[in-house]
Amino acid sequence: MQLDAQVPSAFTAPAYQDETRNERIAKTFPLVEQLYKKFATENHFPGYAFGIVVDGKLVYKGSEGYANLEEKIPASSTSMFRIASMSKSFTCMAILKLRDEGKLQLDDAVEKYIPALKGQGLTTDAPFITIRHLMSHSAGFPEDNPWGDRQLDDTEADLNTLIKKQLSFSNTAGVAYEYSNLGFAMLGYIIHKVSGMTYDVYIHKNILTPLGMNNTTYEYTTIPKDKFAFGYRYINNQWRKEQPLKNGIYGAMGGMITSIDMFSKYVAMHEAAWPERNGNETFPLKRSSIREMHQPARFIGLNPYTRFPSGKIMATIDSYSYGLHWMTDAENKKSIGHSGGLPGFGSNWRFLPEYGIGVILFANVTYAPTSTINLIVLDTMIQLAQLKPRQISVSPILAQRQKELAGIITHWNNKETIFAENFFDDYPIDALKKSADEIFIKVGKIKKVNEMVAENQLRGYCIIECERGKLNLAFTLTPENPALVQEYHLTIENP
Repeated sequence: MQLDAQVPSAFTAPAYQDETRNERIAKTFPLVEQLYKKFATENHFPGYAFGIVVDGKLVYKGSEGYANLEEKIPASSTSMFRIASMSKSFTCMAILKLRDEGKLQLDDAVEKYIPALKGQGLTTDAPFITIRHLMSHSAGFPEDNPWGDRQLDDTEADLNTLIKKQLSFSNTAGVAYEYSNLGFAMLGYIIHKVSGMTYDVYIHKNILTPLGMNNTTYEYTTIPKDKFAFGYRYINNQWRKEQPLKNGIYGAMGGMITSIDMFSKYVAMHEAAWPERNGNETFPLKRSSIREMHQPARFIGLNPYTRFPSGKIMATIDSYSYGLHWMTDAENKKSIGHSGGLPGFGSNWRFLPEYGIGVILFANVTYAPTSTINLIVLDTMIQLAQLKPRQISVSPILAQRQKELAGIITHWNNKETIFAENFFDDYPIDALKKSADEIFIKVGKIKKVNEMVAENQLRGYCIIECERGKLNLAFTLTPENPALVQEYHLTIENP
């Protein structure tokens, strides 16, 4: 086990200044290693490799078992695993890059690029299928695991033949989430039609090479035998070697082959897209487009009773983004990532944008349940390291209005110019004075006004310490320039 070299500085996320936070995270690594090892043994992983990415750096990695059982070649962070459906986000990233370049629109009809799809749908009143539908699994195609897994080496001609014979639909487009590998094969075909390059060549040139993922590939035959992690199925208490499929058009949904060392650079880029900020663009894709991939695009479901590893039970909501899975819980912790499963392989990565941490796990056994243990690892790290979400920076205007309000709230002598035109209609001056008198009789004089806690750039709150208690001052500013106070609350904090 070892620390890795830092990801190139151009792809490093804005660093937290709290060094004790990083020390706390590091103290969880021995337990993380034990969790992975125990889980791998219980689930019959021939071999696996994992990585932890914090603030844009691969800070810890580990591996166990074999990439090649027959020749006893150990798995490592440089072993090349097929990551299956984790490939989907690269395909969506390529589509977004083409969109940003003005070469397509997400709401373009797919039939514009695949004419054989024209007029196809569940019903005659079904809307046409768009690129956005394909990216968010809402095109109306049926869930196609594990059928899609066996189509990996189909050609573009095979795909067109399938479509020309007329497809079967489970829904009309745009009304429901249903996982479709076929839809992502179509996205791969669209990339070729628009760019003039096959999807894998386009992704390699425009995403992988700029990130330094040069040896990542979709074709297993190009990988040295001592580097490729062969896939296995555990059946009848023994491992059976799976025959890997060559690359084809369905590789756009699940064919990528990479290592922990290389994939960590991709995770680092996703982490480094946050928070929103000024400054030069240094990634293969605009930061705003990367963050667009992190937004829910199609609702999947609500689980009111999700049990977390800590034992806590709370509601979670799942949605699909563009080639990524999005989840939030009742404590508003958002996490983003994707799983992958093919004959011989199972993988998962997940990161929390507001916490700056992410985990990756590759295993070489059929449909390895990697998402389960990654959620356990993330929850464990957050709990044990006592991690808190990244705080939003306080804008200059929010800080200015806080200072001005703090000087007014005790007396309300006149109508200051910091208030919007609605303010004194919604908060009559007499009522403001009466409320202030009652509050400050109870808490006494102001002793200290603490820093603002920003909810966004124009809304927040602060705690005001007084002689006999604390107050919560909360306010919202208008969209005017300069922004004015439109809404206000001053309440006594419960002890």
